[in-house]
Amino acid sequence: MPLIIKHNQVIEDKWQLLGSDCSIEEALLASQPIVPLTLWQNYATELKQLTKLGIWLDSHETIEEIVGDLPHFSLVALNFPTFTDGRHFSSARLLRERYAYSSEVRAIGDVLRDQLFFMQRCGFDAYAVRADRCPHDALISLTEFSVCYQGAADSPEPLFRRRALQSA
Repeated sequence: MPLIIKHNQVIEDKWQLLGSDCSIEEALLASQPIVPLTLWQNYATELKQLTKLGIWLDSHETIEEIVGDLPHFSLVALNFPTFTDGRHFSSARLLRERYAYSSEVRAIGDVLRDQLFFMQRCGFDAYAVRADRCPHDALISLTEFSVCYQGAADSPEPLFRRRALQSA
């Protein structure tokens, strides 16, 4: 099983990420599939029968395409096709803040150590680090900063408000 970072620890991944060309049969046979958006759009009725279901969105696909279906997903994976494509940072924040999605939000694709801390601030809680990188090494990046000034999905209050609450 591949390793992922989830809730600040390296664990074995029990989910099966299906490719964009997978069939409905493959999805129904998998124990915990993460299906592409197009498969969901074409076979939502059949896929709703699964007890554990994840969906993945490519960088050009938006959260608004699945908002009404979020209760059906135990996991939303957001694909970063290249290190420089940051569109899904906004998607993760929308999931957490606008749509109150509380299940797993996973980064997949070209995910590198340098991004993890900022992904966590946007609402990601799981990371499938690129295959040629060590997830144990990448995990360290989540603890490299001890204080954040701005509010974000992981800590909505800015530092000056957090300090004011502590001194009150």
